[in-house]
Amino acid sequence: MAGIDLVPLVDEGLGNSAYLVDLGDGRALVVDVSRDLRAVHAAAARRGLTVAFAADTHLHADFLSGAHQLAATGGARVLASAAGDREFPHTGLRDGDEVDLGGLRLRALMTPGHTHEHLSFLLLDGDTEVGVFTGGSLIVGSAARTDLISPERTEALTRAQYASLRRIAALPGEVAVWPTHGAGSFCSAPPGTDRTSTIARERATNPLLAAADEDAFVHQLLGSLGSYPPYFRRLGEINRLGPPLLDRDPVLPALTVDTVRAQLAEGTALIDVRPLTRFAAAHIPGALSIPLRPVFASWLGWLAPTDRPLIIVRDEDQDPGEIVWQALKIGYDNLIGELGGGIAAWRAADLEVTATALTGPDAVGNNIRVLDIRQRPEYLAGHLPGAVHIELGALAGRVDDLPNEPTVVMCGHGERAMGAASLLERAGHRDLRVLEGGPGDWAAATGRTLETGA
Repeated sequence: MAGIDLVPLVDEGLGNSAYLVDLGDGRALVVDVSRDLRAVHAAAARRGLTVAFAADTHLHADFLSGAHQLAATGGARVLASAAGDREFPHTGLRDGDEVDLGGLRLRALMTPGHTHEHLSFLLLDGDTEVGVFTGGSLIVGSAARTDLISPERTEALTRAQYASLRRIAALPGEVAVWPTHGAGSFCSAPPGTDRTSTIARERATNPLLAAADEDAFVHQLLGSLGSYPPYFRRLGEINRLGPPLLDRDPVLPALTVDTVRAQLAEGTALIDVRPLTRFAAAHIPGALSIPLRPVFASWLGWLAPTDRPLIIVRDEDQDPGEIVWQALKIGYDNLIGELGGGIAAWRAADLEVTATALTGPDAVGNNIRVLDIRQRPEYLAGHLPGAVHIELGALAGRVDDLPNEPTVVMCGHGERAMGAASLLERAGHRDLRVLEGGPGDWAAATGRTLETGA
């Protein structure tokens, strides 16, 4: 890859990678960038580059694309699949089409499967095939999920994914593999993997490329798919239409206590982004706990409504810009502000606050219900004996299935469990405790063995 200056821009929270390529003449190509363009602008500015091309491998379901914004505000040329029917100016590419980047070339490879209109982009330096931006086709150690379009099309897309992976795997072994989706992505990637690879390495190690035949591949890939956030079902269409353009950097206006009270009375939802210990100590009744951390966007998109305004409660040391950008990149344009002065202002107005008890792993007894809200693969790998399992993403629809009785809510560390407890509290459940830690901490503290399987 001599002479190619490629910069991966990793979103740890969503588990995705975008890429910036220095074209060597003051211009840059970016691939699969999100609406949060801060990292793109910073990387381009450090190198004195102007983004001239913005390529999207597919209609992303897990974030809003930044290509539309780059075209509107910076004049970037958008490169995307002609089969995507995007309704904003772009260069629609078909299989085999090439784009001259000014020395380097980009060749479109039609690779349906993750989505019906999916393209991979092969980067060429002269006649040398340098690397391939595989988006949600071939990813490190796996392939991206094929069930995001519709249940009726899932098997057909999975069979298309089989053909697409084999097409990519036929490239020379030294060709670099630059996927969009990586570890932590709900679009499906094995945990702990590298984010980039080579064709040779994937041919040697990717289990899906070792499938005996197409039917085995279909069984293997579909059997690996878990749940995903509901916002995945709407972002693809927003990306097709073109995400709403932003004319300035977003802000989070400070709202008075009286304004917040009036908004709550009208149905506005309150999102408390403070760390779990501070939420546990005191929070506004009915607030939803989603701690601000790299995965904030995913859980906001899983738990918070899109059809109601949202107000944020944060601590002074938490960055309001980070909160807004994480929301905007998954289509949450309904943040209307934050509680000015935070929880201290609410308490100063003599308004009600409540608390949620925390408990250590050695205090979890046999006579109390344990609710484990982790993802199914986590639960199957090891859980407390007798624990009730409901994934956090499904909990809001099942609160009435749980008797109102003393309960310890647990996840892997505590953050997701606090979110679950806040949902249960909002539904009227009381006598809740949140486990600080996870199943491994319980096993270490008690000397007991975790159960595996269902």
